[in-house]
Amino acid sequence: MALTYEDRTAVTDLISMHGHLVDSGRLDRLDELFTADVTYDVTDFGRQPLQGVAAIRDAALALGDGNPLGHHVTNVVLTELPDGGIRALSKGIGVTAAGGCGTVTYEDTLGRTPAGWRISHRKVVAHRTSLGGAGPRPSSGR
Repeated sequence: MALTYEDRTAVTDLISMHGHLVDSGRLDRLDELFTADVTYDVTDFGRQPLQGVAAIRDAALALGDGNPLGHHVTNVVLTELPDGGIRALSKGIGVTAAGGCGTVTYEDTLGRTPAGWRISHRKVVAHRTSLGGAGPRPSSGR
């Protein structure tokens, strides 16, 4: 079954809502985005994967002022999986209180639940080099 326009819109809205809820501190509503048993993989940041909505909330609260002021999601690409789920790739831009920013890719797996689409697995991959590290290195000037 091909993804419908309604599914695409619902999933894109859900992914976009992440930034609105987190940035406004409405962490009590994370269950509107994630399944109860979600895996939130932040190993690229040197941390263990978070298991469950409560773990995501607790980690955000523990990070406190270290959280970005703004999470901005762009470039959402959806692919239907053989089991009827969805694979979503999106780009995230985080703006810090110090005025800096960083960029990540969100690699999400979503499934349909009685409450609607929810993210069951999210991997957050930080971008630290341009062209994914595949481009030529700057010359050393020698």
